[in-house]
Amino acid sequence: MPEQSVVPIDQILPPKLSLVALMGRPIFPGIFTPIMIGNPADVKVIDDAVAGDGLIGLVMLMNETESPAIGDLYKVGTAAKIVKKINLPDGGVNIFISTLKRFRIKKSLNPANPIVAAVAYLEDEEDNTSEVKALTRALISEMKQISENNPLFSEEMRLNMINIDHPGKIADFIASILNIDKTEQQKILEVLNVRKRMEQVLVFIKKEQELLRIQKRIQKEINEKIEKSQRDYFLKEELKAIKTELGMTTDAKSSEYQRFKEKIDAFKFEGEVKEAVEQELEKLNLMDPNSAEFTVTRNYLDVIVNLPWNNPEPENFDLTDAREILEKDHYGLRDVKTRIVEYLAVRKLRRDTKGSIICLVGPPGVGKTSLGKSVARALGKQFFRFSVGGMRDEAEIKGHRRTYIGAMPGKIIQGLKIVKNKAPVFMIDEIDKMGVSFQGDPASALLEVLDPEQNSSFRDHYLDLPFDISHIFFIVTANTLDTIPPPLLDRMEIIQLPGYIDQEKIEIAKRYLIPKSLEKSGLKKSHVKYSQQSLLHIANGYAREAGVRNFEKNLDKIHRKLAKQIVESEEFKAGNKKDGGEGPQVKGALPESSPERNEAVPPGPPVKFTIDKKLIEKHLGKPLFPEEVLKRADRPGMSVGLAWTNMGGDTLVIEAISVAGKEGFTLTGKMGDTMKESATIAMTLARKLGAERYGIDTVWFEKNHIHLHIPEGATPKDGPSAGITMATALLSLIRNRVITDKMVMTGELSLTGQVLPIGGLKEKTIAAQRNKARHIIIPKQNLRDLDEIPDHVKKGIEFHPVERFEEVLALALPD
Repeated sequence: MPEQSVVPIDQILPPKLSLVALMGRPIFPGIFTPIMIGNPADVKVIDDAVAGDGLIGLVMLMNETESPAIGDLYKVGTAAKIVKKINLPDGGVNIFISTLKRFRIKKSLNPANPIVAAVAYLEDEEDNTSEVKALTRALISEMKQISENNPLFSEEMRLNMINIDHPGKIADFIASILNIDKTEQQKILEVLNVRKRMEQVLVFIKKEQELLRIQKRIQKEINEKIEKSQRDYFLKEELKAIKTELGMTTDAKSSEYQRFKEKIDAFKFEGEVKEAVEQELEKLNLMDPNSAEFTVTRNYLDVIVNLPWNNPEPENFDLTDAREILEKDHYGLRDVKTRIVEYLAVRKLRRDTKGSIICLVGPPGVGKTSLGKSVARALGKQFFRFSVGGMRDEAEIKGHRRTYIGAMPGKIIQGLKIVKNKAPVFMIDEIDKMGVSFQGDPASALLEVLDPEQNSSFRDHYLDLPFDISHIFFIVTANTLDTIPPPLLDRMEIIQLPGYIDQEKIEIAKRYLIPKSLEKSGLKKSHVKYSQQSLLHIANGYAREAGVRNFEKNLDKIHRKLAKQIVESEEFKAGNKKDGGEGPQVKGALPESSPERNEAVPPGPPVKFTIDKKLIEKHLGKPLFPEEVLKRADRPGMSVGLAWTNMGGDTLVIEAISVAGKEGFTLTGKMGDTMKESATIAMTLARKLGAERYGIDTVWFEKNHIHLHIPEGATPKDGPSAGITMATALLSLIRNRVITDKMVMTGELSLTGQVLPIGGLKEKTIAAQRNKARHIIIPKQNLRDLDEIPDHVKKGIEFHPVERFEEVLALALPD
């Protein structure tokens, strides 16, 4: 019987193929697989192939594109037979193919829509050596290990792999199921040498095995952690149940939750506050104690439960006691203390616990902060103080939002949490020194805090709940009102604190400063004796500012030097040696009646220091303000004016001279624009009055250059209140007359000779008192301000109210 001839497959396959571009991975020969086709052009190719011989070419795209051409395809692909076609609702098709053989594109017959090419079919380069057999066994063995540990490999895949008898087909099958990059798969498809192809596939199998090992190790670690976590959880639950049974405290989270719940229930919250707090409490109960959010929520609830939510008890203070406390704590300031007592009387009469806002304004060192403490003591309230000097961030007042790391409430809520009382006395220091930056304006944030109409439902950014701060008694301090925004100033009751004159400083030193300084230095009252003259010498020579801060510093300096002298004395050393090196010490920190203090006094004769002028200058050096520096107008062309500064009142010397030469007028002394204009007005008026009233020839002005100067040239000066002072100095120069001795003046001057009102008369009067002035010329419209000046400040001074500059001349330069 004749042999039946077998037709080779490359004779069955056509020399040209319609090509389908693959966007995913290449498909290897010898595979039966489904493919989804969605591109309309490719769908047409499938339909034409099904109508014909059912053969197509599958080639992977080099770069994905919606309208591929033959230039976008790799050169090597796979011929496939369409076994079945299923039409899809969206217009695409799902085909089942059986791949047959590799081919290489020889020539483009139609570059696009559809792509048709002439192809050459590629044969595997066989190599039937023992090395190929060994590689075949290695591939099958290694893939078995991978498939056993990977649930994605089905039993069918394992059987197919074993039943394939051709080495090249085994390599193709394994390459198609491994998780390899598509470009690497294309490279394997293009390798015709079977041995090389198998070697490349074996490398990828090894990489896959390494990935599986890493995956297995990670999975094992995760499982161990989960098992440990579950074990810990069950043990903790058992421990919790045991503790609950025994009546013991459970874990920290439960105890925190219970503590917060008890406090929250005690407050009996309502409305928005109740809803928000209960939500946060429930959130805390559900959270893991190790999470960051747990700490944030716990801190938030901690702030809430530590705030004084309940309304305060009615105030029950005695007005007489309040007055006595103010008198005991502060000397002088009679008008200030009277206004505070009146304020307290209104509160008592109305039985009102609502807060008030008082602004104490005055130079440094006059006792603003200590006065606030005295008010708190008089009311029997707790005192909380914070400074806003230099503050530029509104979050310092209204708090940070809880979304920020490290968020915390503002100073108001912090203070209430500390004092644990809804109606304390809050002192806000240095309100005139707040700044503005990109972080906001703290002064604007204070508008809500200090507004009685709004602060009953104050919302701190951190708390984000309405809180009633209207019961707080606010006392704010400032050195000047100029830098405080008007809307903020409008919400406060202003109380001015003037500076102290010499007699007041001496009394303050006797009653408060000397005992306090002696105690700080470890001295007793018996060690030191001050005379009236010695204290006056310190006040005049070393501490001439409005307050008493420098006075106290100078007393501290003297007492430190005396303490050093005592310790270095022979009596102290002898007592120290006798007590075995322990050393008796002068303990000023102990009360006068303390037995320990009495035992600590050095043995031997008592040490006694009488403080006189000589001893003061020995310890403090020469006076900073010697007597001769008192400002006097002792020659023609000079006058003394009064000025207001942030440090209080001050005296101002005006000097004018004339130099023969070309007519002109020069101003020096770092004057501001307003003061320069006042000087020009003064010069014009002086020329007019000089000619009309005193018969000064205009030729004198033409032949003389006038120079007006204000000493302390490094200090900026501005304002209109030196107008009459400058005009008086110029007329004193023109007439060659010295003005009345110990006379000072202040007043704005108009071009027609009117004397206009000025501000700060109280501070200016104190400055005149310090300068030993006996006559003060003031504008008549400022007579109302004299009532606000204490009698002891006005004592020894004669006030001369004037309306016209001619009246000033009659007093300062009488005919």
